[in-house]
Amino acid sequence: IMADSSDIVEIKEALRNNNQALAAAKIKELLDNPSNATLNIGITGESGSGKSSFVNAFRGVDHKDEKEAAPVGVVETTVDVKEYPHPDYPNVSLWDLPGIGTTKFPADEYLKLVGFEKFDFFIIISDTCFRKNDVKLAKEIQKMGKKFYFVRSKVDNDLLNAQRSQRDFDPEKTLSRIRDNCKKGLLNAGVQAQVFVLSNFELQRYDFHLLHETLERELPEHKRNVLLVAMPNISLEIIEKKKEAFKSKIPLWAFVSAAGAVVPVPGLSVAVDLSLIVGLVQQYKTSFGLDTPSLQRLADTTGVQLTDLTSVIRSPLSLDNINAQLITQTLNQTASVAGLMAAEEGLRFFPIFGTMIAGSLSCAVIYKALSDFLEMLTDDAQYVFEKAL
Repeated sequence: IMADSSDIVEIKEALRNNNQALAAAKIKELLDNPSNATLNIGITGESGSGKSSFVNAFRGVDHKDEKEAAPVGVVETTVDVKEYPHPDYPNVSLWDLPGIGTTKFPADEYLKLVGFEKFDFFIIISDTCFRKNDVKLAKEIQKMGKKFYFVRSKVDNDLLNAQRSQRDFDPEKTLSRIRDNCKKGLLNAGVQAQVFVLSNFELQRYDFHLLHETLERELPEHKRNVLLVAMPNISLEIIEKKKEAFKSKIPLWAFVSAAGAVVPVPGLSVAVDLSLIVGLVQQYKTSFGLDTPSLQRLADTTGVQLTDLTSVIRSPLSLDNINAQLITQTLNQTASVAGLMAAEEGLRFFPIFGTMIAGSLSCAVIYKALSDFLEMLTDDAQYVFEKAL
């Protein structure tokens, strides 16, 4: 959680004064802040370099999707600055920018015309070597104090051509040669930068994970969290990172719930904030790509049938609409949570102290429930990822 010293002081003071409601309200405000943060990524480069394909791939959208996809073509298809919000996270937008150096967007005025200020960082894409306009743009971005990253696209085509023409074809040597040639060309032009090689049609291969790691390292923390949850599940490592990010916040959500004015839920012996659990489980599902629209997009982009993807899902939370009834049923079927609830039931015979301990058990139930549900959905995300491959 991003919190300045004054936030921490206020929370500690509230807890010292036994004002759990105030402490919980402040913690909830901090927990909600990252989800409200925006992330604007500018995708640029010369005409036909694969900008639109990258925009679609990053958002998990099929290139043929007429509603969601940025138009892709063999000629320049981007003639204006066009925003493409993430289908699940509208606060995350990729901006398909016109090729630098076109008549409408000359290199000298490019940054001003595309609205430089709104972007958190730029990705400069080329399908060959990086040209004069790419270098000029990078220098201008650097001068204005923002980050840029070079992406060498369409390496799948390069590897295919090399395999056809080389007797001793080695894919890793070919990729290294492409990276080195791009870096050398940029260095000769006065720009020292890392180059990421990738295919927009196979993000799980090549350097996309390195690009994500670099962005994760260099973005501010609240932006980093937004990037992570919106990332497509390109690897088991990404799924695990999402799990750990959600897991780190569970103790705080449990405290917020237990400190709030919750009432006992029918069928449960503890006072549990079901609306909080429902909302968080839905967040987990969406980030892991387990909601139906996300699964359908994955089926479209991978060619794996939707029914095949859903066949490997084991958790009851993944395929049904998340609601209070489903959460209650799942809670009652979870042995560890049921044990906590049974213990709380016995405390009702001890007035005053029993009520106080029951409050802590409510916190424990929320903690255990969210932990178990997160584990279930992480497993499902891994099964789906492996099936999609």
